[in-house]
Amino acid sequence: MPRTRIHRTPATPWWRTAVSYQVYIRSFADGNGDGIGDIAGLRARLPYLKELGVDAVWVTPWYPSPMKDGGYDVADYRGIDPSFGTLAEAEEMIAEAHAHGIRVLLDIVPNHTSDQHAWFTEALAAPPGSPERDRYHFRDGRGPDGSLPPNDWRSRFGGSAWTRTTDPDGTPGQWYLHLFAPEQPDLNWASREVRAEFESILRFWFDRGVDGFRIDVAHGLAKDPALPDLGVPEGMLFEHERHREGHPHWDHDGVHEIYQTWRKIADSYAGDRVFVAEAHVREERLANYLRADELHTAFNFPFLTAPWEPETLRRVIDRNLSSHAAVGAPATWVLANHDVTRQVTRYGRSATMLGEHGYDVPVSGPADHDLGTRRARAAALLMLALPGNAYLYQGEELGLWEVEDLPEDLLRDPTWKRTGGTVRGRDGCRVPMPWSGTEAPFGFGPRGSKPWLPQPREWHGRTAQRQSGTPGSMLELYRSALRLRRGQRGFAAESLRWLETPPDILAFERAAVLRCVVNLSAEPYPLPKNWGVLLSSDRIESGKLPPDTTAWLWGGGARAV
Repeated sequence: MPRTRIHRTPATPWWRTAVSYQVYIRSFADGNGDGIGDIAGLRARLPYLKELGVDAVWVTPWYPSPMKDGGYDVADYRGIDPSFGTLAEAEEMIAEAHAHGIRVLLDIVPNHTSDQHAWFTEALAAPPGSPERDRYHFRDGRGPDGSLPPNDWRSRFGGSAWTRTTDPDGTPGQWYLHLFAPEQPDLNWASREVRAEFESILRFWFDRGVDGFRIDVAHGLAKDPALPDLGVPEGMLFEHERHREGHPHWDHDGVHEIYQTWRKIADSYAGDRVFVAEAHVREERLANYLRADELHTAFNFPFLTAPWEPETLRRVIDRNLSSHAAVGAPATWVLANHDVTRQVTRYGRSATMLGEHGYDVPVSGPADHDLGTRRARAAALLMLALPGNAYLYQGEELGLWEVEDLPEDLLRDPTWKRTGGTVRGRDGCRVPMPWSGTEAPFGFGPRGSKPWLPQPREWHGRTAQRQSGTPGSMLELYRSALRLRRGQRGFAAESLRWLETPPDILAFERAAVLRCVVNLSAEPYPLPKNWGVLLSSDRIESGKLPPDTTAWLWGGGARAV
């Protein structure tokens, strides 16, 4: 393998080509033995992330929270939940990460607060029409006695998006909006007080060295003030309606003024501070969030949910590169996160696509983990060869699979309860990391501690310790890929050129010195003879790329470095 050399230029902002690593903090590493991941555990594993080769770490909400939705129900945006540590520890972690050359991104949750946030407590105690209630969406009910919800909007987790309050005298009161769980009341972004508060929160964390934010539900902040009915059939989650034209609470044009203000705040700080949006919108609308005066990047959900199928993958890649180039933004690629079924499991089934939620695809029989692992390895090299930036989800570099047999009494996802036990939700991709040893807790916490969700005993073969230094392991594949991605000059190009291939082969070239070839057929595919193999997701014999395998090639008459 040729020697690597860094080819980034000082003029290129770090985030345009960065690989970031998502830490679901509750499940990453437990430093105090209480079974819950925390800041102490994260700090202890920073050398691992440095060796892996990531540029940044994205930490899911670590704020004080009742944990009704895994911390996405925030009670205080300027503090740290005691189960994770202290604000002082957070500041020390940020400094330590920077010392390792790793930037830090935080989750910010602007669409809703916890129902235990001080603002919501004040709103419940205040009368209708008060400034305290104007921070949220309070409305009178419909019908002669106000017993019907104000409209037909549905909760993301099932059921109505409205919950009725009880007045101090015990009589039924107004209703409040929650597009997610009842414990997550939606903020009213028409309120100047709400806008000023979040501008202050951004500055609070920027002042402490945070390098950027992942914006939760970035497409949901602005609502049509008339709150019109959607016409959604009973029992249908309204998420399926988000792609319709003129939606009253998804992708409303009012969000863009908010992000223009946020961009000015980020640009006022040194060091290329960055935003990445979680925006579930129509493909042609995503670029609106990425204009030069708005957000820097946005997750690519069509790529995340695409099946392991060449025509679809190529179409999704082309559309995203084209739409992003039109506004000068880099594409952001991702294969997994804390909300979707892990790729080893989904690629190990006959139906390899994800639904709109990432976990609501009907399951037909057990997954073939060997097949899923082979395809996940190939998909990782495909993703990391594409122009732009990428996000990894903790454990994908170990080849972890979805835990689909968690006992029902341990399920925490609000979807499980809100759907009456018909949708298991996202707990299966949130099982704590296996670091070392041959039995639980696999180094997640001190020996004898009990993780908050049980780990499969079969994970003893996929611990970081077991894979580290083992040729051909998933962990070493990721380490090699990130080292090459950072060092080989072909990866600096911001475009690609497709090569002519049979229908079930994807092949593209970057900067005339680097090629990526993906075999999605059932037969081996011969590689070009004048190109050397930089890295492959599986062994290559007799110059032929096996099925469900990706190879990175260098050469074509150019000298590799």
